[in-house]
Amino acid sequence: MEISRRTDYGVRVIIDLATLPLDGRTSTHEIADRQKIPGPFLAKIISQLSLSGLVSTYRGSGGGVSLARPASEISLLHVIEALEGPIQLNRCTIEPGACPRDEHCPVHQVWAKAQTDLTDLLSGTTFDDLAEAAQLARH
Repeated sequence: MEISRRTDYGVRVIIDLATLPLDGRTSTHEIADRQKIPGPFLAKIISQLSLSGLVSTYRGSGGGVSLARPASEISLLHVIEALEGPIQLNRCTIEPGACPRDEHCPVHQVWAKAQTDLTDLLSGTTFDDLAEAAQLARH
């Protein structure tokens, strides 16, 4: 399993915005330059993040992009699900009863635990922490 380039770029966008001063906004061109993301691809990603309520976009001379809520309220899981949809290791972990072997399958409990552990880790990782780590890495 590998996350898509779109999701990797989306994570970079949110980290970039989270490192701005409080209520900061920046242009998509600046994000593209800093994060090395192709402009047309970035526009699509920002559109999806905006539809998911993670970023706000502004038009005009004072326009740009900003976080729609504090970085401490945005988790890695939010961004992944905004760009990829729900994380699903196996159909049986999301749709109980989808497989007639759920109750007797020797690997079902492993899938279920891995699903829970992964989503717990991703939902517990917020962009205020990731932005802080990014800033420390630059120094």
